[in-house]
Amino acid sequence: MSELSYVHGASDKPLIGQTIGRYFDDACARHGQREALVVRHQGVRLSYAELRLKVDSLACGLRRLGLVPGDRVGMWSQNRLEWTLTQFATAKAGLVLVNINPAYRRSELEYALNKVGCRALVLSPSFKSSDYLAMISDLAPELGHCEAGLLRAHRLPSLEMVIRMGGERTPGMLNFDDLLRPPTRDELGELELLGEALQFDEPINIQFTSGTTGNPKGATLSHHNILNNGFFVGEAIRLVPGDRVCIPVPLYHCFGMVMGNLGCLTHGATMVYPAEAFEPLAVLQTVAEEKCSASYGVPTMFFAQLDHPDFAGFDLSSLRTGIMAGSPCPIEVMKRVIDRMNMTEVTIAYGMTETSPVSFQSGTDDPIERRVSTVGRAQPHCEVKIIDNEGRIVPRGTPGELCTRGYSVMLGYWGDEAKTAEAIDRAGWMHTGDIAIIDDEGFCNIVGRIKDMVIRGGENIYPREIEEFLYRHPKILDVQVVGVPDKKYGEELCAWIIVREGERLSEDEVRTFCQGQIAHYKIPRYISFVDSFPMTVTGKIQKFQIREKMKQTLGLEDAATA
Repeated sequence: MSELSYVHGASDKPLIGQTIGRYFDDACARHGQREALVVRHQGVRLSYAELRLKVDSLACGLRRLGLVPGDRVGMWSQNRLEWTLTQFATAKAGLVLVNINPAYRRSELEYALNKVGCRALVLSPSFKSSDYLAMISDLAPELGHCEAGLLRAHRLPSLEMVIRMGGERTPGMLNFDDLLRPPTRDELGELELLGEALQFDEPINIQFTSGTTGNPKGATLSHHNILNNGFFVGEAIRLVPGDRVCIPVPLYHCFGMVMGNLGCLTHGATMVYPAEAFEPLAVLQTVAEEKCSASYGVPTMFFAQLDHPDFAGFDLSSLRTGIMAGSPCPIEVMKRVIDRMNMTEVTIAYGMTETSPVSFQSGTDDPIERRVSTVGRAQPHCEVKIIDNEGRIVPRGTPGELCTRGYSVMLGYWGDEAKTAEAIDRAGWMHTGDIAIIDDEGFCNIVGRIKDMVIRGGENIYPREIEEFLYRHPKILDVQVVGVPDKKYGEELCAWIIVREGERLSEDEVRTFCQGQIAHYKIPRYISFVDSFPMTVTGKIQKFQIREKMKQTLGLEDAATA
């Protein structure tokens, strides 16, 4: 009988049995004089000792407002010092940090605040084209005539406090910097006592998952979930005290606040923010000038850096390691990152918000071919199985749905027991919706989403396989493949292609490239050349939007399977 697709990340390193606050205090004591945080666009440099002083001040300031353990505090901002202070201060005060996407607009903000019942909202005045102050004032016009901290808003019934960043004052709002006044000895003593009472299985963070249909769901994560995941992600890339990690990914996402901030905290490394949001030039400058030893990003971010016209002018020799994650990582891009950015130990990570986030990660000493073609092996203390449509574990090498179980699985979706039960079964397995294959050595390959799989005339086609093939074409910079309705075959393949700058490419050239190399039914019927793909703030391609756009463009109706 062939071996089944079940793996367990065995480890001799134990899980951390502390809250984030207690671990933070210990880490700051161990690494007091090391640089903890660099925020380039704000001119901020803090040692671990200095960071703790500010975090303790903010934690006491939040408690001074009457916030108590379990209260939800929204954070709506780009990457800034205040984001990180709030992340650690809420953890120390037992408050639940609610990450709000910087791209959200009025209706999305209203939904998020009301869904989880935020008592307080910390916000930046504005970001890019978003005027946050105007949007919150539209939702809560009562701010214009209420006392700061005593909001009673008809449309936002749970929200009592709006805390704005920046030096200016806005009617009805508190100022962030006012909460940083030095705490009294009694306040620090009370914070210490509270820290001893908090438990690591309590909720500490809510992140909204970007669903393709319906409203986002609030994945609720504990201290234990994200502190341990940050630690083991850092272990996988061999972070050590004194390492400097460039973090251009958004803090509101697990990639930034868990893999970035908590990964650094648990290893005495330096968190380095190059800009408020991703800018390829800022990342290249930061890595070179700050001598970063690691860098994080989604594939599109690495694309932008490698293809920047000034790329060759930057000394990236300090780089050693890092993580590429967030969406499928093209093999050719991975090879270029290793060869041209000096990231010889770069790893691929796979996961989802609901699993804190990482379940699989490649190792720095895995063979290059394994690192560029798989997402590695199961993370320590994580169980994974691959199942068929009837829930049975499939043999190694057989595709099926990836399920994971262990410390990293979320507590549930906030206020939604039905959705939680759909995602996490009675045995504690989180059903990811991703189609994966585990080989005989335990390496995992993600071949698509259950919803993305294309069934053409009875043949199961995984778009990822075709994308990887098309990446080999020297004129193709990026490509996404989706299925669109077809009356004869049920579905047909459609490829959206971004051509390299200065190059020309025709549909016939693409099809000729495919002829004789991949099966005829895998050659895209429809090919469209585009300048960009629809994507989330974190760089995840929104294939459903590509599919809908092509249905409209081609005049296709949903067709019954042939």
